Amino acid sequence: MKQYKPTTKSRRAMLGYDFSGLSKKKPERSLLKSFAKQGGRNSSGKITVRGQGGGHKQRYRMIDFKMNKFDVPAIVKSIEYDPNRTARIALLNYKDGERRYILAPDGLKIGDEAIVSKKTFVKVGNRMQLKNIPIGIEVHNVELDPGKGGQLAKSAGASIQVLGNEHGYSHLSLPSGEVRMVSERCMASIGKIGNAEHGSIVLGKAGRSRWLGIRPHVRGSAMNPCDHPHGGGEGRQPIGLKHPKTPWGKPALGVRTRNKHKKSNIFIIKRRRK
Repeated sequence: MKQYKPTTKSRRAMLGYDFSGLSKKKPERSLLKSFAKQGGRNSSGKITVRGQGGGHKQRYRMIDFKMNKFDVPAIVKSIEYDPNRTARIALLNYKDGERRYILAPDGLKIGDEAIVSKKTFVKVGNRMQLKNIPIGIEVHNVELDPGKGGQLAKSAGASIQVLGNEHGYSHLSLPSGEVRMVSERCMASIGKIGNAEHGSIVLGKAGRSRWLGIRPHVRGSAMNPCDHPHGGGEGRQPIGLKHPKTPWGKPALGVRTRNKHKKSNIFIIKRRRK
């Protein structure tokens, strides 16, 4: 982590990356893709997600979440920064000359070898089927459906623990505390995602939020009654409701929104709440 000199009040508590573990600054050009920012607006130009807009110009790095290049060894060429995600990314150079980006797990270094196979060695960076991973091992970039690509544990410091295999399903303990069943034919990468110190970042000033594309957020109690259920009143007032609500009048803060009749509910052994 990088500590800034307290030249201003905002800089006194500011924390950022020192980028000491990165190997190069320029990304692989063949794996770059440009994309236009939407600013929280849909195809009609209407704002559907509030608080988004602006931000620094970025180019998307094509990440290989499927990792479907089986039994071809690859060498880690570089560990790079990705502005589109909290995790670091690693550039793999396969034996046949192809290059791909993957999520960089903690402990993966330049020059290490990684391979994707149905069954291989339990080593950081390798990827295999869940049924062949020993109990208690931490994994990341886990599939929910075989061949669909990783959907679970893809952010900085995230990992999933394998609890066991039974009747064709693997029992996984997710970062949220939920225990879920996933087909044992799904693929998972060994290790946990690196850059775990991301949670310690302190932006320090409003300008850094704007660089990230985050616009100012206004409290509902500071609005008028016509704009928010919490608004209105002379001076500072409580919200005047038993429970808080969204700007559209729906219950907020802690209300379960998952569909009770969702088909995948049968795969959840333990909810993240007691």
